[in-house]
Amino acid sequence: MLGLLTRTSKTRSLFPRLTTTQPAFTLIARTMSSDNPSVRSNEELRASNLFSVKGFTAVVTGGGTGIGLMITQALVANGAKVYITGRREDALERVVEKYNSGPGSIVALPGDISSKDDVKRLAGELVSREGKLHLLVNNAGIARDNDTRFSTVGKPDFEDATSISEHMMRSQPEQWEETFRTNITAQFFTTAALLPLLAKGREITPGYTSSVVNIASISGVMKGTSGGQFAYATSKAGFIHLTRMMATTFASAKIRVNCIAPGIFPSEMTAGSSGNDQKSKLDMQLSNPAREHL
Repeated sequence: MLGLLTRTSKTRSLFPRLTTTQPAFTLIARTMSSDNPSVRSNEELRASNLFSVKGFTAVVTGGGTGIGLMITQALVANGAKVYITGRREDALERVVEKYNSGPGSIVALPGDISSKDDVKRLAGELVSREGKLHLLVNNAGIARDNDTRFSTVGKPDFEDATSISEHMMRSQPEQWEETFRTNITAQFFTTAALLPLLAKGREITPGYTSSVVNIASISGVMKGTSGGQFAYATSKAGFIHLTRMMATTFASAKIRVNCIAPGIFPSEMTAGSSGNDQKSKLDMQLSNPAREHL
């Protein structure tokens, strides 16, 4: 994932400077001795140089647990300053206490990105604190398919249309609305609000274009039942398409957008809880998605 941070570009910013009360920005150099990728010194090809994000500023939504926490750890271990957002301030503060060991740093920024007003507030805080951003990881997500999840309520008889119908009708519209509000709508407004900060990060960092990384799910591309999580899987498919739209929309502004679609990962969403270290464990039998026929 950190490899996405090292692509180079010779373009200049199309956005004017943001007005802030912060001191002048420090210019972050990301240059190589030659534009020819085959001409590199041994020092330039050290892993510590290729993957260093020293001096970079990132935001990871849902950075307190699961995949978001792992991304946060990787960024901090390679020198970045990472703001982690989430609804539970106590969970964010535990991450800061346990994992803020450098060489980068972690800053807790509590907030609810499913609220447009709170997204505006978070963006305002980042403008006043930093004034620039190099990376946004849209990681926050929820699953609310409790009434149709196979692990919770069992499977329907797939040879009986009535059984399938009754199973699907257990789902509630409110579950779909909440899932889509967090998994798609929130990502849209968070990215939109932070776009000028990403442009500033690109402007002050020669040879670098700021990046948005969307964390979707393999459920968004599978043809299977996703274990009965119909709303979750559909929202992730929508998020993948939103990524395509963002990438096209931001192209002329020279801001990159990429998507990662992980498989099942130990997190509070999949395991139901986490320990004092904010880590989760899975105790389940995994299936082979390639063998699913529905």
